[in-house]
Amino acid sequence: MLFKRFPVEFTPKLFSVLREGYGMARLRADVVAGLTVAIVALPLSMALGIASGATPDKGLITAVVAGLLVSLLGGSRVQIGGPTGAFVVIVFNVIAQHGYDGLVLATLLAGIILAAAGYLRLGGLVKFIPHPVVTGFTAGIAVIIASTQVKDFLGLRMTSMPADFIPKWAAYFAEIATISPLTVAVGGGALATIIVLRRVAPRIPGFLVAVVLASIVVVALGLPVDTIGSRFPTMATGMPMPQLPAFTVEKVRQVLPSAFTIAFLAGIESLLSAVVADGMTGFRHRSNQEMVGQGIANIGSALFGGLPATGAIARTATNIKAGGRSPVAGMSHAIFILLFVLFGSKLMAFVPMAALAAILFMVAWGMSEHRHFLGYLRMPNGDRLVLLLTFGLTVLVDLTVAIGVGVTLASLIFMARMSATVHIGTDFDDGDEDLHQRDAVPPGVEIFRMSGPFFFGVVGGLMDTFRAMGQQPRAIILRMRLVPMIDASGATALEGLVGKAERAGIRVILSGVQPQPAEMLARIHLGPSDDRVHHAEDFASALELARVAIG
Repeated sequence: MLFKRFPVEFTPKLFSVLREGYGMARLRADVVAGLTVAIVALPLSMALGIASGATPDKGLITAVVAGLLVSLLGGSRVQIGGPTGAFVVIVFNVIAQHGYDGLVLATLLAGIILAAAGYLRLGGLVKFIPHPVVTGFTAGIAVIIASTQVKDFLGLRMTSMPADFIPKWAAYFAEIATISPLTVAVGGGALATIIVLRRVAPRIPGFLVAVVLASIVVVALGLPVDTIGSRFPTMATGMPMPQLPAFTVEKVRQVLPSAFTIAFLAGIESLLSAVVADGMTGFRHRSNQEMVGQGIANIGSALFGGLPATGAIARTATNIKAGGRSPVAGMSHAIFILLFVLFGSKLMAFVPMAALAAILFMVAWGMSEHRHFLGYLRMPNGDRLVLLLTFGLTVLVDLTVAIGVGVTLASLIFMARMSATVHIGTDFDDGDEDLHQRDAVPPGVEIFRMSGPFFFGVVGGLMDTFRAMGQQPRAIILRMRLVPMIDASGATALEGLVGKAERAGIRVILSGVQPQPAEMLARIHLGPSDDRVHHAEDFASALELARVAIG
């Protein structure tokens, strides 16, 4: 009975799986897949925690709490949740501006926003984010992530690191003489290990192997390179107790813009990951419940002092390839990481920072989507402009600005293209079924055909067409059978035209109005029951009404 209390779209996928029947064979397959994903996620979560300006244990806590809740309450069977590279830039900036307590509060608020968006059924809106925008900002984030790891990979002795991209690289070149050859060797060895294993033995967890080998080499040879232990000597171990973050109204106001950014990015990445997973498995996710699950996962992560979390495309794909077919796999992955946090977190101290930098280089390369990026460069000029502008603003200015400008520009370009497809003219199209009625049009009647969505981008075209009329007609027929939709601006423009015609003594007849335009026109008193216009079902009826109107 528990499973029947939720509407289908707000039923966690775990409930659906259990309702179908769940046996030992599926459990074994999911646990093996969960272990495989945990092996991949373990070093990655530590690396993402450090890259975000926090500590490696924060990344692990996020993988445990958010990973468990995403699978428990999400709308996808195979989604793996946790910290991701997309949040590195945002988290780093929030910590720099508001401190770590500000980040925790922003994560909590983002979780509430995500859950509310899911229950408001906004999950489907994410698919309208243009791909050039997504590719541009993910590629920009990849460049930023890679640039932040140069210091640790080269072993540069820098007392401070500028936050902005260009000053950061200027500082690198200024300190280039402090490169540590031993650090470069450790990082280069780890990077080479990952690349080679991916090519010759892709089933072997390259991240974990690289970290373990690098740690053994550094400890066995006593190499003087930075490790997690030397960088974070007071790092906490184990799981903390949950608690609400301290906050004031002013603090909430300060971090709220960051919370919306986190929620927006979490929604995009989680639903994109779910779509990719659907394509790999043939399953179908529930987008609104996925957003609810992601929201609850971020609330949980914040209560334990973790980082923002979302669905991780690479870890989700690993789960699928390892045989995971239910949320139990994702829950198992979180439990395995929890066991490491409880009983093996002291081993983190031996991990070289250069090895984690190598992992993040590979993460950045995967995020760059270089094939898609190069593919969009061969697209029309508008798409190229959106891609490059979003990419440049992400790297040089700010992720929030980049997304806002990119979406706005892409929307303007789309509307310009749509307006070019709208036709407003006086001629009959060749092959029209009403072509034989051309000669039946009585004198004093002007006919206009409208086709395509009639929105604010084409309002000017309507007014220009009527201004170009020569002799004033006694009646106007607007053929609207090919107008699938009309927005408020289009309806207002049509109302203005009717008003001018009414003052000039011209009757306006609307022919073949579709349901959506009819509803919009009725709202502004241009419906069939209004006296200002006549409605006709088809063109023949409109001609008959015109004859009556002109006497």
